[in-house]
Amino acid sequence: MHFTLYTLLIIIYIFLVILNNKVLNKLVELNEQLNFIDLEIDNQIKKCENAIDMILKSINTIKKNISKSSFKTDTEEILFFKEIKPQFTSKLIYFNMIYKIEMKRPNGGNRILKKYYHNELLKLKSFFDNELEFYQYYRSGSTYLDYKYFQRGKFDIKLALDNYYFETDITFSTSHDFKVAQILANDLIQLYLENQLVMIENKDSGEKSQRKPNIKLMWTGSKVALIELLYALHSEGVFNNGALDLKDIAEYFEHIFEVDLGQYRRAFLEIRARKSERTKFITSLNETLLKRMDNADDIV
Repeated sequence: MHFTLYTLLIIIYIFLVILNNKVLNKLVELNEQLNFIDLEIDNQIKKCENAIDMILKSINTIKKNISKSSFKTDTEEILFFKEIKPQFTSKLIYFNMIYKIEMKRPNGGNRILKKYYHNELLKLKSFFDNELEFYQYYRSGSTYLDYKYFQRGKFDIKLALDNYYFETDITFSTSHDFKVAQILANDLIQLYLENQLVMIENKDSGEKSQRKPNIKLMWTGSKVALIELLYALHSEGVFNNGALDLKDIAEYFEHIFEVDLGQYRRAFLEIRARKSERTKFITSLNETLLKRMDNADDIV
């Protein structure tokens, strides 16, 4: 079920008032942490390991928050287990599945990989086929069975319960909140697998290697600014795991930007000798980016 603006407003209200905003803040915090991991870590397996660790900590935190608070109405309880908790659990399922998929990925050419990812897509379809009745109930926005699906201790054996339900903590689980999480996670897994297949297709067709920029970049800032940036990037070790010499990076910059940096080492000595604002360009970059972020927040 897709969130409507009305539903989101209800969620925000409930957790602002009842749970003192802790759960909602934790979800926002978790999303920010996962976005950071996605940007900082390229290795998919390592990315999943870090993400799973963060998600487990978040789930443990909200579990403690829920144990200390009681829902005032059945509606509040249903809303939490139908809409909020699956937002956390679905992320755990997603990263765990991607971890397993990538760990089992076969070595071989693109044809083998395409077959492997296609088979994983078929497994997702099998889940939807087996859970078709509940999937249709959830996606259609139905609510008439919510009192059985999303309230603790209200399970109905006639609703085809999974065995795992009887192993769960009944104080923090309902009969179907995990199924909702699976639906949400499978949407993301499907997108991941389809993206992998597209990447393989691009490699097969050679499109990626043939793509060239339509424009030529020219450095229109000052040479001193570029030298300051050159030294900053070299100090941070962002190229070739920090193995490149300063001279190599300088020559590369001169080549791609078609600019002569001249005696850049002497220019760096002059930058060091500045009486104030030694990192003038880097500071300006930081201030400009922060201003852009602030303006983007105002627009949202």
